[in-house]
Amino acid sequence: MPYTTVQGDMWDSISKSVYGSEFHTDILIKANSQYVSTLIFSSGIVLNTPLVEAATQFADLPPWKRG
Repeated sequence: MPYTTVQGDMWDSISKSVYGSEFHTDILIKANSQYVSTLIFSSGIVLNTPLVEAATQFADLPPWKRG
């Protein structure tokens, strides 16, 4: 599902909004390489948001924090 930016969005805030964690910023950047040099987005940019498997999503968390 694509994500449409709002003024002031940044990679980490988009990751938090889409995936519930800032730790998937790299996935967003790889899927939207044309914006790799963008630090702060203007509104109306449509970004690809690839699916993240649950196992991947929580792999870096300690066992007691995994969902």
